[in-house]
Amino acid sequence: MADHQRPELYISIPSRSHTESRINHASTRPRDEALIGRGEAIPQTRASIVRMLALLCACSLSVGSHYASYTLGPLKSRLAREINTSNTEFSLLISAFSLNSTWTPLVGGLMASKLGTTLTSIIATGVVFVGQVLLLVGDIKGDVRLMVFGLFVFGFGVSPLAVVQESIIVRFFKSHGLGVSMALGLVAGKLASFISARTSLPLAERFGRHAPFYASTFLAALSLFINLVYMASSKWLIRGSGTVLLEASEIRSEARRRSLYDLSEAQALEKVAKKRHIRFKDIPKLGDIFWAYIGLNILCGIIWAPFTHLAANIFEKRYGLTENAASTQASYLLVGSILLYPVTGFMVDRMKHPQAVLHMFMLSSVLTLLGYAWLVLPPAWTGTPSPAVAAFATGIGFSPLLLVVLVPQLVPFKFVSTTLGVHKSMEQTGATIFQTIAGLVLDGASSHRRVQEGNQYTTQQLLNVFFGFNVLQLLGIILLSYLDHRRRQAAETLENAVGDEGDAERESEEESTFTGGEGDILASEIGPLSSPDPRKPLLGRRPRADSRASYPPSSCPSQGVRGHSEIRRGRIFVCLCAILVGSAWVLFLSTAWLRLRSRQQRD
Repeated sequence: MADHQRPELYISIPSRSHTESRINHASTRPRDEALIGRGEAIPQTRASIVRMLALLCACSLSVGSHYASYTLGPLKSRLAREINTSNTEFSLLISAFSLNSTWTPLVGGLMASKLGTTLTSIIATGVVFVGQVLLLVGDIKGDVRLMVFGLFVFGFGVSPLAVVQESIIVRFFKSHGLGVSMALGLVAGKLASFISARTSLPLAERFGRHAPFYASTFLAALSLFINLVYMASSKWLIRGSGTVLLEASEIRSEARRRSLYDLSEAQALEKVAKKRHIRFKDIPKLGDIFWAYIGLNILCGIIWAPFTHLAANIFEKRYGLTENAASTQASYLLVGSILLYPVTGFMVDRMKHPQAVLHMFMLSSVLTLLGYAWLVLPPAWTGTPSPAVAAFATGIGFSPLLLVVLVPQLVPFKFVSTTLGVHKSMEQTGATIFQTIAGLVLDGASSHRRVQEGNQYTTQQLLNVFFGFNVLQLLGIILLSYLDHRRRQAAETLENAVGDEGDAERESEEESTFTGGEGDILASEIGPLSSPDPRKPLLGRRPRADSRASYPPSSCPSQGVRGHSEIRRGRIFVCLCAILVGSAWVLFLSTAWLRLRSRQQRD
């Protein structure tokens, strides 16, 4: 096993307050952890069991939020019948919980970096529970405005919780089968979503309209309880798993404790904590390929989430299905993830081709495109949505996982939480904007046209737009693949140009701090999943800071940016993302102000 052949260094959190060891400069892996030294060896079996416990806790954090997120979709027709909600009002309900996710994932990533994943997760699950309680009260009173407000509060915690969950898994499993571990973490949420979509209408029919909301409130409370258990045991999990990747908040806490008896060791820890702290102004320096990835997330948000929430109603109206049959068909859209996430994670961990993940992503886009193509065809020709459901469920059955496992290939470890935040923020921005527009489109037909064609005309318009954005998503994946290929070629050229500068010089350079300068993100913290050794940097080493060699902007792809033009483009993209987020808020608030009716107005 690789772990036995090359020793691993890590910052231990001992139960006794004495110095564990000295700095070991002879490490074969000269990272920040070497500043503290070697802790006692952890038996591999015990470490694996502890990592599994950490994974179980991480998987349980989002069960309540995922179940609640997919409760409303199958109830769309029932809500319209019982409390007279329009298409726009229903879309505002869905958009309300994704609206805050346009910015909270990024804050969640920064909070995870500053406060630590444990405290951040407690805040997130607590907010989710409060929002779910408000949603339940609003449903009991038949007050759509209160339901929208409850989902608005609910949305404060959903995306930060997802970022925290992914960050915890990356932290414990970065060098121990990250693909499968991330897949299992996401499967837990997808299973809760599928169960919600499959059971919410039967629960409402058997026990009344409020039953699904009681169930989701209970599960949100359960997730909060499990989170408290994780908080109480987090240090034990870190020690028992031999985790090498401590967070900035934990390193600072350890530095304060050790300063009582060893000032030099505390100063070393403070230095490591400073390196792990993320500055928002560093994001524009992550390169063009990073921003191509972010743009792809926007398109994914448009074509994935809105359709899964509207599918039951679309199938019911377009194919003349009963309410129960339509909700059953729509629930199968979520089953693909449960089956394919573990398989995909297994394949990602073992495939050696550098662009294997992108090729799989391309396949997923083609499958969802085929699903939309079937739905766009006249229902008189097709007769059933089943082939579209199968294609779409397979397509989104593994693509969200690929979006996540791409991140460690694009950025250093210390940027993983923030990058996951930006990815989730932009995906939810696309989903919020299009979800709101979808409601307006479905309500947009004139009265004469509604009498003449029913809901078929507006549904056809909406499906045509879905199809068009799926085409754009496929083109975006092709562009990302091209940029990644160019990046890898530039990396090989740079590695050959740098040459072998000796072990001593290499160690000195790889332990340099990130100063925020151009192209100065640490190569020693990069471990792409496609590398045969997950801990080996893509470039192996970084050129000297005082090197006079001139390289094109893309020549240091996974370490940062060398050219002023690429940094300038990064700043422009930051501004465009901020404008897009602002547009989502303006669209939602203006639509809610004009279209959200009181209970008396609906009656």
